[in-house]
Amino acid sequence: MIEELFGVQGKVVLVTGGSRGIGLAIAEGFVRAGARVYISARNAEACAVAAKELTKHGDCRAVPADLGTAEGREMLGGVLSERENRLDVLVNNAGAIWAETVADYPESGWDKVYDLNVKGSFFLVQALLPLLREAASPRDPARVINVGSIDGFHVPHHETYAYSSSKAAVHQLSRHLAAQLAPVPVTVNVIAPGMFKSRMLSGTLARRGEEAVLAPVPLKRFVSPSDMAAAAIYLASPAGSYLTGAVIPVDGGTATTR
Repeated sequence: MIEELFGVQGKVVLVTGGSRGIGLAIAEGFVRAGARVYISARNAEACAVAAKELTKHGDCRAVPADLGTAEGREMLGGVLSERENRLDVLVNNAGAIWAETVADYPESGWDKVYDLNVKGSFFLVQALLPLLREAASPRDPARVINVGSIDGFHVPHHETYAYSSSKAAVHQLSRHLAAQLAPVPVTVNVIAPGMFKSRMLSGTLARRGEEAVLAPVPLKRFVSPSDMAAAAIYLASPAGSYLTGAVIPVDGGTATTR
């Protein structure tokens, strides 16, 4: 019964930004659950090291690419098309952040964040749509899972203007894609994580300490790797086949109770 509801064994999965942090956690969850997983990241060495480590638990392969560029997305799409005849699940997790004051915020930083977080997600869906179509059926749609953020729900204290607005854009873009791709059928949903102990959060933790950082979180803990993996597997499994256009906060209640 559990396998019938939540099984993803044999699915072909791509996780971008899969060499560390949230992406690595999601990739490991799928590998351990029996999926054939491709991870992509800009750093080829880190991507290869992560894939090698994940092969201890199952089938994982590295395809490094800079998904903030058209060339990188085209290359990744080409490699997957050569190796696979379908793609069951695309997890758009690769992302960038830039913090600076209003007065000094550079256009180059804004472009870097939007090129990867928003443009990269949309145009990777476009590039991989033929493979997603091949995996899609009415009872078992292909899945796109975009990683947003609770910063897309509320105004953060940090001066991360491009990041927070890009994540709000990812949430709305996902709803729009969900409506357009439903006839294919491809579902498009968002996981919006709260505070995950990643490199992105390390500076804040060093300055403020864990107790202060967790103060606004009702459940008083950080997002764990298993929290992220479980949410992604749910959306990719038979249990999530009738859900599309949803933005799911995995944040201990921060976005939904504040």
